[in-house]
Amino acid sequence: MTAKIIAIVNQKGGSGKTTTTMQLAGAIARRGNKVLVVDADPQGTATRWAASADDEIPFPASVVGLSAANAKVHREVKKFVDDYDFILIDCPPAADSPVPQSALLISDVALVPIIPSPLDMWAAVGIKQVIQNVADFNDTLQSRLVLNQCQPKTTLAQECLQVLPEFEIPLAKTQIQHRQVYRQSAVFGQTVHNLGNKATAAISEVENLADEVLEILGIATKKKKKKNS
Repeated sequence: MTAKIIAIVNQKGGSGKTTTTMQLAGAIARRGNKVLVVDADPQGTATRWAASADDEIPFPASVVGLSAANAKVHREVKKFVDDYDFILIDCPPAADSPVPQSALLISDVALVPIIPSPLDMWAAVGIKQVIQNVADFNDTLQSRLVLNQCQPKTTLAQECLQVLPEFEIPLAKTQIQHRQVYRQSAVFGQTVHNLGNKATAAISEVENLADEVLEILGIATKKKKKKNS
């Protein structure tokens, strides 16, 4: 067993890195995989998310805090690769930290959640340079932009989509729309899978993203487990 490593990165905070990390980790774990979330952000949001779960229904993936490793996080993560099928690294904003570059050195895939608004997109352009710098050392690294908190019918969203080619990072086919259930699942320390019928659309989005990431990794998707009500 050698884990596939997925880093969730962006230049700025508030883009949905932790939400993307936890929802994706939960979805992949629900398919019978052993999944570890590395909380590399000093804010510790992923750790608090998992700690909010009811003791009888724990978060489906393990979570470990490694923010203190700083620029050596890649060395710490290597200690876990033989014990898990997948490791997802929730990184702090690249503008404030050497952690994303360290994490990307050992990652198979970099996911860049991005909110389709001008301020968010301008601020996020810097992550392109971080990924390009790391590619000189990790030439198998693949990356995808993931549109998050989308409101696809708005004019603003459409205009923002037109500037995405400037990132020179492929756009994931899956878009995560603006839905309250994503925030609600964090309160309960779970994923949207635990919120029943009101989360049907969100569950579909998360499962589609999981399918897409596994496809990028060259892994055949396993049959999805039924969602909890």
